[in-house]
Amino acid sequence: MAQISNDDWYSESTATFGDRLEAARESCAMSQTELAQRLGVRDTTIKSWEADEWEPRGNRLQMLAGMLNVSLMWLLSGRGEGVAAPDARDPIALPARSALADIARLRRQMQALGVELMQAEQKLTVELRGMTQ
Repeated sequence: MAQISNDDWYSESTATFGDRLEAARESCAMSQTELAQRLGVRDTTIKSWEADEWEPRGNRLQMLAGMLNVSLMWLLSGRGEGVAAPDARDPIALPARSALADIARLRRQMQALGVELMQAEQKLTVELRGMTQ
């Protein structure tokens, strides 16, 4: 069996889209179910993508790349910014990546709540103006 270098580990000739998706998801310490919830799809969809049974649409690909902190090019072809080969990963970095993923998730939630708060404030302002006229 030929040795695979770290540079070739996730290349098109060595790995599939599903392999790269699974590696990126695991490097973020995310389960298939959690990624599915964040992406707004069923967990069976993530399983099918990782098994190379189905392929995501373009808009989902972009979202996946952003959520998993890899480049779209890497996700599709193994070239560009992605995750390190399994033997090159720093085991100490996994908790840090997990914490960063949690922070990113919380930031998105806070942004969504900020938008809701602004909309409620605008609605109330319109109502109050209507009452004073």
